[in-house]
Amino acid sequence: MFCPGRSAAMITVHHLDNSRSQRILWLLEELELPYEIRFYKRDPKTMQAPKSLRRIHPLGKAPIITDTEGDVTLAESGAIIEYLVERYGNGRLQPERGTPAHVQFLYWLHYAEGSAMPPLLLKLVFGLLPTRVPFIIRPVASLIAGGVQSRLINPQLKLHMDYWEQSLSQREWFTGKDFTAADIQMSFPLEAAAARAGALPGRPHVGAFLRRIHARPAYQRALLRGGAYAFASAGKGPA
Repeated sequence: MFCPGRSAAMITVHHLDNSRSQRILWLLEELELPYEIRFYKRDPKTMQAPKSLRRIHPLGKAPIITDTEGDVTLAESGAIIEYLVERYGNGRLQPERGTPAHVQFLYWLHYAEGSAMPPLLLKLVFGLLPTRVPFIIRPVASLIAGGVQSRLINPQLKLHMDYWEQSLSQREWFTGKDFTAADIQMSFPLEAAAARAGALPGRPHVGAFLRRIHARPAYQRALLRGGAYAFASAGKGPA
């Protein structure tokens, strides 16, 4: 949130609609840092990021930040979050180093993309596969995609979603009693799973976590700054 009297923003978020970059806006709002947003829209046919993002980073994937103070251009959500918390956090949003909570913080920060997101991405890819092949082979593609999802992807997703539920049944936040940047990082896989993989039925603690994060003022401010976000409604409704 930009406050009058503060120095001009040095941080720019290259923000793709309905993407992981929403987490970076939220983090910056939690840290109350000034920042600017450059908006990018997905290709309506492929749903891929536009090629213009490659002018910022060779891979052309969101999120990307630039920080003029440190002459930094940085991609990857986990790296961005670690950088911002270390450089500008002043001890906020992470447990004290050397504590068991900090070990858990590092684990969840990297688990989110390293372990939680791959099966969600595979589910999306195999769900789209039958619509992206020539019409004549769609029946075969549908059989293959359905078999891969039911035998491989869905069991893995259930394993992860049950793991989240068990973890959140033992503590309010992923690292313990305090909200941290690891919870921001974990928000996207939980939101995506709630919207696309049936994460909520039978998992009340996952739903409660999503309602808690969505109620945070900084989360709401990030939505106002970043614009429409398809996963913002994930987790709403009765426990």
